[in-house]
Amino acid sequence: MEPFTKHAGKVVPYDMPNVDTDQIIPARFLKKIDRVGFGELLFYELRYEEDGSPKPGFTLNDPRYAGGSVLVSGPQFGIGSSREHAPWAIQQYGFRAVIAPSFGDIFRSNCYQNGLLPIVLSPAEVDSIIARAQEIDGYEVTVDLEAQEVRDAHGFSASFEIDPFRKENLVQGLDDIGLTLRREEDIASFERARG
Repeated sequence: MEPFTKHAGKVVPYDMPNVDTDQIIPARFLKKIDRVGFGELLFYELRYEEDGSPKPGFTLNDPRYAGGSVLVSGPQFGIGSSREHAPWAIQQYGFRAVIAPSFGDIFRSNCYQNGLLPIVLSPAEVDSIIARAQEIDGYEVTVDLEAQEVRDAHGFSASFEIDPFRKENLVQGLDDIGLTLRREEDIASFERARG
């Protein structure tokens, strides 16, 4: 997992509440057995017409937001069924962080496990970021995990909370497997002692 300490990137505003995991990655794409190729499937039903052409007016199809790496959305982002594919799709599209007033609990946990940073800010702070992204071409924020802060070059700054264990894992780039491998010698010693 790629470590996360600080990231500066263009904001993509997706001002919608109650975005569920089936909107993020439709269930029919969950049959894939490898962890690649999900980025182009992100928001598939919302992004594309039946013939596969991009839907005009959808945020991710707007050239102003091309190359964006910080997704900002409304409350209850990632609600619904548990699927690790949702953070995979978001991350593989190119996002490093998602900012919203609230998240679905399982989605949030899956984000942490995959190196995608979910940030909870107040509704007013989220609205401010969305408005700036819609008004300022190429609007960027810096997400500073170590300082637990989101800021821009226009005077915006907001602090966020994160569990210290989750923060340390992201900074170190450790998922559950990485955490286990840090104890590899202890595990081997235990196995040798069991004989």
